[in-house]
Amino acid sequence: MAMAGERLLVHCLAVMLLIALVEGTTNEPTVCNIALTKLNLCRPAVTGQYPPPPTKECCGLMKQANLTCLCKFKEALPAFEIDPARAFALPKKCNLRTPPQCKV
Repeated sequence: MAMAGERLLVHCLAVMLLIALVEGTTNEPTVCNIALTKLNLCRPAVTGQYPPPPTKECCGLMKQANLTCLCKFKEALPAFEIDPARAFALPKKCNLRTPPQCKV
């Protein structure tokens, strides 16, 4: 029971952080230098039983992202059916360095 409460707290904190990051922007909402509308470019590469390699567009998105910032959302990813290990393997697959705090 305590584990479920902790998960809910982590999810709530992640949502609050997301709102704080988005709040105050004048154009398209962004999180960690990524436009929210573009996040789905990488979704196929981090979901499903046998995800395909990231696309060129996904890697382009990863190159502009603040990866250290994205690490803050690591605990919330399962709520969106995203495997954190796959998500934080994306930078390496895109020839980028994964920040140490992102490794799962």
